[in-house]
Amino acid sequence: MLPSVNRGYCLAFLSFSLFGLLGQLLHVTHGIPMEDQDYYLQEIMNREHYYSFSESEAIVSNTQASEQLGNTEEHFKPKAGKNELKIKKEKETDKSTTENTAGKNGSKKADKNKKSNNWKTPNESHERETHHEVVKEECPPLGLETLRIDDFQLHASTVKRYGLGAHRGRLNIQAGIYEDDFYDGAWCAGRNDPLQWFEVDARRLTKFTGVITQGRNSLWLSDWVTSFRVMVSNDSHTWITIKNGTEDMIFEGNHEKEVPVLNEFPEVLVARYIRINPRSWYENGSICMRVEILGCPLPDPNNYYHRRNEITTTDNLDFKHHSYKEMRQLMKVVNEMCPNITRIYNIGKSHNGQKLYAIEISDNPGEHEVGEPEFRYSAGAHGNEILGRELLLLLMQFMCQEYLAGNPRIIHLVEATRIHLLPSINPDGYDKAAEVGSELGGWSLGRWTQDGIDINHNFPDLNSILWEAESRKWVPRKPSNHHIPIPEWYLSENATVAAETRAVIAWMEKIPFVLGGNLQGGELVVTYPYDMSRTQWSTKEYTSTPDDHVFRWLAFSYASTHRLMTDASRRVCHTEDFAKEDGTINGASWHTVAGSMNDFSYLHTNCFELSMYVGCDKFPHQSELPQEWENNRESLIVFMEQVHRGIKGVVRDVQGKGIPNAIVAVEGINHDIRTAADGDYWRLLNPGEYKVTARAEGYSLATKVCEVDYEMGATQCDFFLRRTNMSRIREIMEKFGKQPIYLSAKQVRHRAAQRRRHI
Repeated sequence: MLPSVNRGYCLAFLSFSLFGLLGQLLHVTHGIPMEDQDYYLQEIMNREHYYSFSESEAIVSNTQASEQLGNTEEHFKPKAGKNELKIKKEKETDKSTTENTAGKNGSKKADKNKKSNNWKTPNESHERETHHEVVKEECPPLGLETLRIDDFQLHASTVKRYGLGAHRGRLNIQAGIYEDDFYDGAWCAGRNDPLQWFEVDARRLTKFTGVITQGRNSLWLSDWVTSFRVMVSNDSHTWITIKNGTEDMIFEGNHEKEVPVLNEFPEVLVARYIRINPRSWYENGSICMRVEILGCPLPDPNNYYHRRNEITTTDNLDFKHHSYKEMRQLMKVVNEMCPNITRIYNIGKSHNGQKLYAIEISDNPGEHEVGEPEFRYSAGAHGNEILGRELLLLLMQFMCQEYLAGNPRIIHLVEATRIHLLPSINPDGYDKAAEVGSELGGWSLGRWTQDGIDINHNFPDLNSILWEAESRKWVPRKPSNHHIPIPEWYLSENATVAAETRAVIAWMEKIPFVLGGNLQGGELVVTYPYDMSRTQWSTKEYTSTPDDHVFRWLAFSYASTHRLMTDASRRVCHTEDFAKEDGTINGASWHTVAGSMNDFSYLHTNCFELSMYVGCDKFPHQSELPQEWENNRESLIVFMEQVHRGIKGVVRDVQGKGIPNAIVAVEGINHDIRTAADGDYWRLLNPGEYKVTARAEGYSLATKVCEVDYEMGATQCDFFLRRTNMSRIREIMEKFGKQPIYLSAKQVRHRAAQRRRHI
């Protein structure tokens, strides 16, 4: 028998062992993942030192994530964006010896981003101290702007009212036109004193590297914080303030309310919670902030919150932001991989002379095939809305890969459709936004063209021309209800029309597009025409087209297959809860604009065009691209497939020759379309039975009933038109150099009387 003392030690050891085993079985870690316990041991040993540690303590491998993203270098040769640990060579020492200090503002960061637009992922770079160099670790945003950080992770000391609560303290969040009790443009403290704070719970140990701040978004008030402290904690009770020697470090805040300011921390901070404590603010305003936190979450496979929203992709694509040169190179690589189904061309040039490149995907690129509809996606009309641009670059890669892999769905789409992708309508604006990076451009930098024009609202206002003609009962004589001509003033050299807009209009007129989507950013919703309200001075009014039922279906086809647009549980991006409307809205009922691309496309061409707002964040960080691709991939494909819904056919004469510019009208829908150069047409319609009439100048009209099924695939509905007697007489007379003689009734009676007298 063991001595009593030894028995006591054994029992204690056995008890602790059993409790430890039980804790592991139940995953009990006192609220902290088990793999991170060594960091908490470090805190117990030295709490002060815990919040800043070296590379040997901080760097964690992430090979699993790298495998999930795939080796894009094999196919697309990316120059950056790989999830690998990158160590600088010794010969680069002189370029990286300067350590960034706290209080660094956005303009200084802009210079840095001229060399590299993108934050590196946790495994792309790390802080390493040697005798020769100090390499700063740069982490991506935690996701306040992209909503990856949910409302329950944001807290504040006090709030002025609910609409100015902590959940509104997100970078670039927008307020409504008027002050609102529910949706305002910042977190604002309930009192103006140095005891206020804004807190983010990362829900796991995170390496914090910096913070970005903005003032309040408001048309009427000027509120921003001019300086602040930063504190971190593991339990939200005990807080450690970042020090500058023995004193609290004071970070420089904002100088106005819209331009974001970046402050990088002098050392990496590891904690779960982070607080911003305003110390001073604009003297004529209040404590109000919009915030983004830069941080690298530490690996935590047992963390429920992380697993719940984790999205991975198996697509082997080039997930990075592409400069103009890199975009062109990527399109070239896709063309080289799939030369039989792709063609690169340009539709014109930007104000700065950059070519507007598009890629065509078809089984016979470069040719319009009779009976094959033409589809287009465009993006980047607003140069700072980068997500659409990258989604189209990802889409062309994906379609090429899947076609080569034998995906029957993609093969059918490519063989039955001529697809055009225009990733960047406004490359000059993109360059401005990309120069300062994904987080520092604010809400509007790069939105306009180089000469200050908003392309999306720069098209001719044909709505007013049509509605005035309808009110005077001129329609359908002048003008008709479709293919309304562009006003002469718009075509003059002195008109305020962007070079990019003119190029897009020429593109629209050259190719007989049937369906199109222009990708935009800053919201999660699909809008459909009309975008301009019919009632004068009305800012919001549902203004439907004659094809409203078709547009509603087209919008829903994209929104319903998007991962988030119709999710009733998701928080709003800014001020509108579009999920209640199935993720779609009539453009004019949201906010009226004249001269939109959608309205022009519908009234001047055969093309039905919609706008897809594909993400709350206009310029998401590079690390967000795989998730955004998964959010939109199915929607992008489903919407393309809708070009095959309705009726199609060819309008021919009795000799079988196609008749161009023949009018195809559907009874009950006051909007006609016209045939293409070969006489073929496509008319988007919902399932049902329709009475359709085809007519052309010099021909007798023809009418038939065409039925549209619920299954995908347009119904064939051909027409044969006969020449009218008058047109045949004119043709014969012109052939022999004679003109028909037109006589009045009086002249006819006079000549008849003369003939009778001669008899």
